[in-house]
Amino acid sequence: MLIPAAVWLQHWRGEQALGELADLHVATLASATNPVDVVSTDRHTVKPWFQGKLPFSFNLPEMQNSPLKLIGGRLAYFQQSLGAQLLFEIRKHRISVFIFQNRAELSRLDSGSSLRKKLAFSSETWTEGGLRYFAVGDATPSDVSDLSEHLKTAARS
Repeated sequence: MLIPAAVWLQHWRGEQALGELADLHVATLASATNPVDVVSTDRHTVKPWFQGKLPFSFNLPEMQNSPLKLIGGRLAYFQQSLGAQLLFEIRKHRISVFIFQNRAELSRLDSGSSLRKKLAFSSETWTEGGLRYFAVGDATPSDVSDLSEHLKTAARS
């Protein structure tokens, strides 16, 4: 009896955490005047803005031949961790990508289908190079997946 309860509790906490990230995404979109602190479509402007502000670095993909467009970035706080929030746009839809140093608590989070059903968001999460990425937005699942692939490729370069 305790094992099913423990599994359910872990699943519930993961969904709650992903819901918090969705809330951060919505709060960013609600900031009509300045949704990001560094406004630029140029990855060579956005990435250096984070230097010295975060205890890690990440690579951004080149988006010239893609319908995805970088809008900018800002600092984000999630579960007592400082990270980056990048904002992308595709066909009038916005996708937030949160990047944090990976740790055990974050590794247990998964893109649950119930989050998508409850919030009408597409989401994806993965680990690459010691960093944990969370993509969430109202774009189609294929658009979120396409952005995720671009970021995975950039992280490996």
